[in-house]
Amino acid sequence: MTLPPFEPDAIVVGAGLAGLVATHELVLAGRKVLVLDQENRANLGGQAFWSLGGLFLVDSPEQRRMGIKDSRELALQDWFGSAGFGDGPEDHWGRRWAEAYVEFAAGEKREYLHALGLRSVPMVGWAERGAADPQGHGNSVPRFHLTWGTGPEVVRVFAEPVLAAEERGLVSFAFRHQVDEVVVEDGPAGPTVVGVRGSVLVPSEEDRGVRSAREVVDTFELRAPAVVVTSGGIGGNHDLVRQTWPTERMGPAPEHLISGVPAHVDGRMLAISEAAGAHVVNRDRMWHYTEGVHNWDPIWPDHAIRIIPGPSSLWLDAHGKRFPAPNFPGCDNLATMRAILATGHDYSWFVLTQSVIEKEFALSGSEQNPDVTEKDLRVLLRERLAKGAPSPVEAFKEHGEDFVVADSVAELVAGMNAIARGPQLDAAEVEAMVAARDRELDNGFSKDAQLMLVANARRSRTDKLVRVAKPHRILDPAHGPLIAVRLNILTRKTLGGIQTDLSSRALDASGEPVPGLYAAGEVAGFGGGGVHGHNALEGTFLGGCIFSGRAAGRAVASAG
Repeated sequence: MTLPPFEPDAIVVGAGLAGLVATHELVLAGRKVLVLDQENRANLGGQAFWSLGGLFLVDSPEQRRMGIKDSRELALQDWFGSAGFGDGPEDHWGRRWAEAYVEFAAGEKREYLHALGLRSVPMVGWAERGAADPQGHGNSVPRFHLTWGTGPEVVRVFAEPVLAAEERGLVSFAFRHQVDEVVVEDGPAGPTVVGVRGSVLVPSEEDRGVRSAREVVDTFELRAPAVVVTSGGIGGNHDLVRQTWPTERMGPAPEHLISGVPAHVDGRMLAISEAAGAHVVNRDRMWHYTEGVHNWDPIWPDHAIRIIPGPSSLWLDAHGKRFPAPNFPGCDNLATMRAILATGHDYSWFVLTQSVIEKEFALSGSEQNPDVTEKDLRVLLRERLAKGAPSPVEAFKEHGEDFVVADSVAELVAGMNAIARGPQLDAAEVEAMVAARDRELDNGFSKDAQLMLVANARRSRTDKLVRVAKPHRILDPAHGPLIAVRLNILTRKTLGGIQTDLSSRALDASGEPVPGLYAAGEVAGFGGGGVHGHNALEGTFLGGCIFSGRAAGRAVASAG
């Protein structure tokens, strides 16, 4: 297939956030860019569009206004305590990227995004609160800055200048172009990447996120001095997720998986880049969620939504036993994943009240937060501060197959048993456990670690105002009805990928750059083949796409 005459300085494979950022930086330097994507134009921005838009910032004005004292030293301590980097070569560049990224988050990141027009809401959230060890996993302070406009706004601030550059002739898009090979030829410096070959897919008019056809109607070969791979992760490819699942660290791969990303997030470019000489590391490092629910109104296959919980819900395993610390809501995602899978089942339960769901349940995703996504302050105040849960949450409670609502524990457990994929729970045992927890609220003291966590959370102005319910008895009818939620494993992020240096140059197995090949975003483990190490702090994924995409664009521009 022949495209209109266009001689690019770089080919960017993937029109997601990292690809848009790299293209934006190349355009600023006056370079011409050809952007390829296997989906149609409706999917511009990729998975970032569907995100909540959380950004990890350190010592920001928003934090200081909320009375949060943060520093790059504390943030780096938290990052390294979470990452658990090893001493081997697979973590060398991830460690370097982590140091650079925390410096970026504590320095120019906010100004860089502000200059593009991006703003965040004034209240800072506290994600991944950790495991009670200052040198271990978790954020010591709230750092989750929610974008005013969520994921679509993060995409917009980069897409608009790129689309303007398209009108000026500096950018050309080739949608429905699926790369099958990175072309390597001998050059003065040895084997050099000179372009890509692939398949033209049948035109698609599908809406964003909807699975598209894979029928091939033509082939293509395109050339440029540099190829930047920004194709995303593997979360839509359940076979690949299971194939690379970290069984020794996490336990057996779940039999039942639901997808937090569209089907086109397939990981194809990892093997294709590897065939061109790139070194893929840390394949078994993943960031999938434990609090997934089936979407009652799905867009893509097995469409899942993650509950972003406050800390008050009781978290029970498939046998109805309460998880011990630190496996409380919002504390340590991967530790809780291990605890869930250790039971021999791939699901768990939240047990809570109407008062808790009204205050503490948020749903991850731009489409589940229309008030913030549409930047409508009146709707935001009505949805978040008025009595009752936000309307998207109430819709899931009413229509979602994972939700049970009841007026008594016996009725609740009967509903849980009806949808369980494993053991049948004993209502008397569940009621005794809940009653024991409730007795801890009779005075100001407690030995219940979760209630102590709740008390600490409510010291945060954001949490006390909009995210954490006032402690109350679960069995108090005034706070009812009772609610149970079956929680499933939801695929989302890939933490490993193509190893890169700090200029986003793809490295080979010996640690040398592959001439002409760059990688950024999730396909590069968000930088270095694993900037997060084994564990993530949240709010770091979009920022990782931005930081590594920026590095790639600037490096290609400088090399050209």
